[in-house]
Amino acid sequence: MSIKVEHLTKSYGQQVALNDLSFSIAKGEIVGFLGPNGAGKSTLMKILTTYLKADEGMALVNGYHVETEARLVQKSIGYLPEHNPLYLEMYVKEYMQFNAEVYKVPKHRIDEVLDQIGLSPEAHKKIGQLSKGYRQRVGLAAALLHNPEVLILDEPTTGLDPNQLLEIRKLIRDIGKDKTILLSTHIMKEVEAVCDRVLIINKGSLVADKKLSDLREAKEQIIEVEFDYRVEEAFLQKLPHVTFVKNTVGFVYEITFSHSKDMRPVVFDFAHDNQLKTLQLSRKNKNLESLFTELTSTP
Repeated sequence: MSIKVEHLTKSYGQQVALNDLSFSIAKGEIVGFLGPNGAGKSTLMKILTTYLKADEGMALVNGYHVETEARLVQKSIGYLPEHNPLYLEMYVKEYMQFNAEVYKVPKHRIDEVLDQIGLSPEAHKKIGQLSKGYRQRVGLAAALLHNPEVLILDEPTTGLDPNQLLEIRKLIRDIGKDKTILLSTHIMKEVEAVCDRVLIINKGSLVADKKLSDLREAKEQIIEVEFDYRVEEAFLQKLPHVTFVKNTVGFVYEITFSHSKDMRPVVFDFAHDNQLKTLQLSRKNKNLESLFTELTSTP
């Protein structure tokens, strides 16, 4: 396993950031890491990158223990933090040479990485002259310079315009062909476009671990229905095959069914039998966004 986390717990005073968290990531996977603000994502990444120690539990990266073998962990991972720390007055190639000396990698590796990331034409520009998208490329290049087996990327597309977004997504997919990547983001479409699998964390606990292919093929559906007055969610739970009911706005409800059959006629008949007027009725596919909302919304 490239990453293995077992019963990881971390608290800040009375606040629990991670609560008995366990999962593993196999070599070559691109895994999206999702969770609302304050869910514990940053805490986990700080532990995996050896910047923070857990209170309990164990984490291994490339087989190295993050506490007892921290230097070996640092050598085997590439990390791009959310706020990409760059020296804006340095030239791109100068910055890469600086990093090459830190990691003690041969200088020919600089040109290889610049070419891989598409930065060769910008190599003699100051980092401060580059667009946000190209600065992210510089951060990725620095993270890849020592040829790590695992990449940990924290919000790598924040603040990018649509074209830059597509470029960075393609880069991540290309890099993921021979690297293990843990990608933390708030953007659902980011995960759906790039990742093989998703982990969802809420209040420090793992609430979902799903392959994206399974999610796309899941025999689940959401029926959105609007009635002429408010009804209790527990009342709608009486419908067959219901797994989740949510009042989204006004008299509109989203009802999640674990069934492949179109459940709209069932909802319509149920409403008719209970003297409810159906003002609108539509079917939505179960997707990552609806799963995330279902698992992380406050009761």
